[in-house]
Amino acid sequence: MFERVLIAEDHHSVNSWVKQTLTALGTVETRQAHYCDDAFKLLEIALRESTPFDLLITDLSFREDRPEQKLHNGTELIAAARRLQPRLKILVFSAEDQPAIAGSLYERFEINGYVPKGPRDEEDMRQALSQIAKHQIYIPGEFQQAVRAKNAHDFTNYDIIIISELAQGTYQKNIPYVLEQKGFKACSLSSVEKRLGQIRDALGFSKNEQLIAYCKDHWII
Repeated sequence: MFERVLIAEDHHSVNSWVKQTLTALGTVETRQAHYCDDAFKLLEIALRESTPFDLLITDLSFREDRPEQKLHNGTELIAAARRLQPRLKILVFSAEDQPAIAGSLYERFEINGYVPKGPRDEEDMRQALSQIAKHQIYIPGEFQQAVRAKNAHDFTNYDIIIISELAQGTYQKNIPYVLEQKGFKACSLSSVEKRLGQIRDALGFSKNEQLIAYCKDHWII
């Protein structure tokens, strides 16, 4: 199964049964963290000591009761973990049961699985762990059509920069300059406007404000 697994989850009861499930399936060592910053530090230490984790299981929402956190949610932890340890297997375990959220994580970070919290989560967790251990991608049945159909827009880094800048109040006419500074060539205002129009059409929005709100709600930006 897995030698070493890190669970990032701020509910103790969830940590306990996930750990029990891992142990029953043959995992040698399981570590737990209640905050994203703590989880990332454990990943760093393990990598530095040449004892890297095989799998990260993380929630998406975490308490905000500790000041000066650098990583505020599971999406930020996943992004940081991918940069630190690109081959780390990642399983999301979240109460968010919207296919669009899962689809974004599969597309942007190539997560290895997504288990929605609910009545069947223990069964789904065992199935997900079994498939991931076999180097397979686990997509829950109720998400498969939505995730694989790709009806929603697949956000590129280019798209994310444009929408993030708009969300921060950057004037649309200044975004080509920002893109050029980040290494994108031959950027023009018309190309930015065209791209925003394509994204809005794909998602059924008429205004950039709707697009920004959608991206914030789905942790795309």
